[in-house]
Amino acid sequence: MVRAQLATALVRTAARLSRMTGRGDGSVIGGRIGLAVEPRLLTVLARGRQVALVSGTNGKTTTTRLLTAALGTLGPVASNSYGANMPTGHTTALAQSPNAQHAVLEVDEHYLRTVLAETRPRVVALLNLSRDQLDRAMEVGMLADRWREVLGALGQQAATPGAEPTQVVANCDDPLVTWAASAAPQVVWVAAGQRWQEDSWVCPQCGAHLKREGVDWACPGCDLRRPQPSWWLADDDTVAGPDGIRQPVTLQLPGRVNRANAVTALAAAALFGVRPADAAPRLAEVASIAGRYATVERDGRSIRLLLAKNPAGWLEAFDMVDRISPAGAPPPPVLLSINARVVDGLDTSWLYDVDYASLRGHRVLVTGDRRYDLAVRLEVNEVPFEVVDAFTDALAAVPPGRLEVIANYTAFQDIRAELGRAN
Repeated sequence: MVRAQLATALVRTAARLSRMTGRGDGSVIGGRIGLAVEPRLLTVLARGRQVALVSGTNGKTTTTRLLTAALGTLGPVASNSYGANMPTGHTTALAQSPNAQHAVLEVDEHYLRTVLAETRPRVVALLNLSRDQLDRAMEVGMLADRWREVLGALGQQAATPGAEPTQVVANCDDPLVTWAASAAPQVVWVAAGQRWQEDSWVCPQCGAHLKREGVDWACPGCDLRRPQPSWWLADDDTVAGPDGIRQPVTLQLPGRVNRANAVTALAAAALFGVRPADAAPRLAEVASIAGRYATVERDGRSIRLLLAKNPAGWLEAFDMVDRISPAGAPPPPVLLSINARVVDGLDTSWLYDVDYASLRGHRVLVTGDRRYDLAVRLEVNEVPFEVVDAFTDALAAVPPGRLEVIANYTAFQDIRAELGRAN
């Protein structure tokens, strides 16, 4: 116990020093030091709390923020709000909020097994599984298999005397998530959508070609099929739930994908006893998450920042691009920025999985470390473009007015730095 107390104090001190010296928000270094002193620190800090985990390839940070807002109706909530989604970040988040009885933790999909075991969560929300950084991460079908194994073990946990069962909230529109989550003893199904379907043409259970009809999908070779959802979007502004729930939800965040993230957040919050009517106003207050969706005014330009890290994310970002302009004016220009540093994944071949045709009609500018890779892809897709060397060159090249920016992870952080760490 003394070691855990010392480790917790070191976590807070290291995180604070990191922020003071401008080296970062301290989420990683604090947890790394704390876990070095007490390897079981995450387990110790999670003990006695009501924990929710949020995992998936896309939408983790946003859904975590929305669920944190919803659970805020119950009191203080600990959360790794800056997206440090491995055990070091979880440890720091819990250490910095010692009095919070609830915690919402974004979890890297490859660490779900570890964090499940160490935090014994009340709820696990599963969003989607799609290809992402294959040069340094396992193939998505293998990851679904790992998830299925760990979620199946929740039944053994529930059988332990005195243990509170973990409930799973899962996206029934994603066949990989459905297959993985169906091994869990208790599942609440959410219709969160699946715009990107290129990773789920084949049944993960038997290998047959999945049949799709509208939102429904089913395997002709086995019993795997889309479950009936308990929560869904009744229309663009209304969430439907069990027992006849019809809850209007108005978000500041753009795009259908974020309305779907809100459905998942409301479903997970309900398992903690939070009424949708109480949670919805809290969700409406969320305007930006670590700079994502922020709009920044600079030199007469209104710049909106969108983060997209893989094909599924880019497809959703294109859906958010503003296509409405004053009468007679062209749609706003779009700046695409691509890097391929370690945290982005070094392989840029995934650019060919993305269809950029929806950007035709916009003035498209390209920058980032791997701008020429993207330029070749746009040429193949017959999307006219201009290459610029830096974000500041793009600003100088476009007239005053709106500018949509879509960037992958480190490119996004570079642009935020240029704009003074917007929001």
